[in-house]
Amino acid sequence: MTNMHKRAIKSMKPASSLLNRREFAKTTLLAGAAVASGAVVGEDIKRIRTGVIGCGSVSGSYLPVLSKCPYVEVVSLCDIRPERARKRAEEFKVAHHYPHIDKMLAGEPFDFLIDLTDMQEHEHLNRQALEAGKHVWSEKPIANSLAAGQELLRFSRQKNRRLWGAPITVQSPQFAFMARTLAQGALGRVAAAHADYGHEGPNWSSFFYEKGGGSMPDLMVYNLTSLTGLLGPAKHVTAMLSIVTPERDITEKGKIKVTEEDNAMLLLDHGKGVIAHVQSGFNYFNPHGHDGSGEQRHTITIVGSGGFIGLVGYDWAPQGVDVATHKQPKLERHATDAEGYIWQQGAALAAECLVTGRELLVTPEQALHVLEIITAARASQETGKRIALTSTFKWPIVS
Repeated sequence: MTNMHKRAIKSMKPASSLLNRREFAKTTLLAGAAVASGAVVGEDIKRIRTGVIGCGSVSGSYLPVLSKCPYVEVVSLCDIRPERARKRAEEFKVAHHYPHIDKMLAGEPFDFLIDLTDMQEHEHLNRQALEAGKHVWSEKPIANSLAAGQELLRFSRQKNRRLWGAPITVQSPQFAFMARTLAQGALGRVAAAHADYGHEGPNWSSFFYEKGGGSMPDLMVYNLTSLTGLLGPAKHVTAMLSIVTPERDITEKGKIKVTEEDNAMLLLDHGKGVIAHVQSGFNYFNPHGHDGSGEQRHTITIVGSGGFIGLVGYDWAPQGVDVATHKQPKLERHATDAEGYIWQQGAALAAECLVTGRELLVTPEQALHVLEIITAARASQETGKRIALTSTFKWPIVS
């Protein structure tokens, strides 16, 4: 074992149950690099036996990270299209694959389920996994309603199991910098915020446009997580939603009718006079396409009586943070180092939590609050009313 590998293994041993964002990301990636290079991970490093359900496009982003994570042993894959599960199993050298969750749960034993299925399927699959005694990491959303999500969380606690949900935007160093800047009062009295995220819409599956889908749970969920993380839980929601493109051409299906919003604009009342505007849609042309690496716009901005702060790039692939204040009126860029952060690492970080006891900044309570905002927005569109929110989460989020 080289000195680099020894340092990587040593750095993984926790000094406490809490670890700052920079150390958390870098120790995980260092250890992953050691494993990928053939180093032998110390016997004291436990691997949590993991099953992944959903072997479509998102699994192609998750599995490379999971396969290099020293805390994860992927033992089984599952997909209702058995050929997809078989191909992923061959690609990532996973010994077992199944065509249905029932067979997966009855098959090779595992402790941690990662749910990467269509968003409409998350709620019942997450419930079934928790009932079977598994910890769960779910792609967004955790459930289809706040009440159902809260019941899942209560049940997970009764079973002494952990439940988490994507996205992990609050884990980025750019989020940390913005949160610190706000906490320091650099912007004066915060007044308003704006966030936007969209593209021209996927054509590889119809679930984005069917009941339970839409641009909010697929796209806006990122901005809502970031903004509530920075400004605190929302108190009220007012929204206007629409369908701009009533039909879509979907690979393998042809033309389908769009039933869920592909255009959304929300106003959030965060209390104490702070108002945020968030928009998302599947009709947004972007010269950079869906690849976040080329995006240089401010996709999240916050302004106050004494300053401005803007996130450069998408919050799931941030490039830096620009700040201007009365004292420094010229925009200055900060936090340009990703420090190991990638959006695909959420489940791997959750596995590290299960093994070491280190806690993520991502919480199911915030994920459920964001879910309530989305469902409240739909109620606002239907009724034309401002909708009060009932959920909350621990805030401020600090590392």
